[in-house]
Amino acid sequence: MTSLSRWTRAFTRVDDEQVTRWFSAPDARTWDAPATHDSPRDFHRTLPGYSPTPLVELPELATELDVGRLFVKDESSRLGLPAFKILGASWACRQVLERQPGAELVTATDGNHGRAVARTAHQLGVPATVFVPDVMEQATQAAIEAEGATVVRLDVGYDDAVRAAADYADDADTRALVQDTAWEGYTDVPAWIVDGYGTLLEEVDEQLGRAPDLVAVPVGVGSLAEAVVRHYRRPDTPHPTVLSVEPDTAACALESLAVHEPVTVQTGSTVMAGLNCGTVSSTAWPVLRDGCDAAVTVSDDEAEQAAADLGRLGISSGPSGAATLAGVRAALAEPHRREALDLPLHPVVVLLSTEGAPHDTEGSPA
Repeated sequence: MTSLSRWTRAFTRVDDEQVTRWFSAPDARTWDAPATHDSPRDFHRTLPGYSPTPLVELPELATELDVGRLFVKDESSRLGLPAFKILGASWACRQVLERQPGAELVTATDGNHGRAVARTAHQLGVPATVFVPDVMEQATQAAIEAEGATVVRLDVGYDDAVRAAADYADDADTRALVQDTAWEGYTDVPAWIVDGYGTLLEEVDEQLGRAPDLVAVPVGVGSLAEAVVRHYRRPDTPHPTVLSVEPDTAACALESLAVHEPVTVQTGSTVMAGLNCGTVSSTAWPVLRDGCDAAVTVSDDEAEQAAADLGRLGISSGPSGAATLAGVRAALAEPHRREALDLPLHPVVVLLSTEGAPHDTEGSPA
């Protein structure tokens, strides 16, 4: 386990408050993750329209960031949806329905997770009810409804919408919660969702022909970041640097890492709607605590600029997905942060762009 005395943090001043912007743990790369479940890749291959999403090399960004090569894993079209979420949702729904055939699938969402559950429920011939928070765009709600789900809109934030969905699912034996955040007593489904994301990382390694030197992952509740750390901390495999990226208004993972215990943060409005989460999943937390090398926060302006730059280079990415470019820029621009990442001379960098541009989708809690 990383020694607290070896952690490094950096702060900035925002409206006279001290806000953590950077965290690094030099020993994280030495940690080996526990064994995971069987890969869901064979299952995903059976789904209509499955094919690996593109891993696109962008030499212009490699030159800007002074790295050897830079690639973007483009999740703007995954199994017919504009985000990576269906990888986890489909695998978890299958596991749930094997144990509870015919159940009504229930979830809460900021966008793409709920749409993925709704799509999977329709494909499997079962009903779905999706709870959404007050900040959800009407177009996003309409996209979920178009998948055949019943949408329950609440005048609350994301975390409270999750609680409402859990209560609704608990009210009847014919309902099953499919949520991508874990808490005490609710861990199996989030673990299946994390397992489902492993397909994305297996694709990266195959397409690259090796493990990258640096992987940047956007963080909402932390499920995708958990999958990344688990994958790249397997025993007897290369252990690249993992950088997590969050909005500066919803940095629950970074703040938890900074104090070495899970904390809930007050979230604010952000264009990175899919990352606007105040609490790290309970199963993601110990994995991030022990195996995540560094964490950084980015502003809305930085994320929007990154999305525009990716668009100019032919990658459709919303602010939540493009946050990884903004985060790598923030990490590599300052010498002490770059040094903390401990990269080789000409590193190979992979950015996970988890969603398409806003005209395709809204939000994708990672």
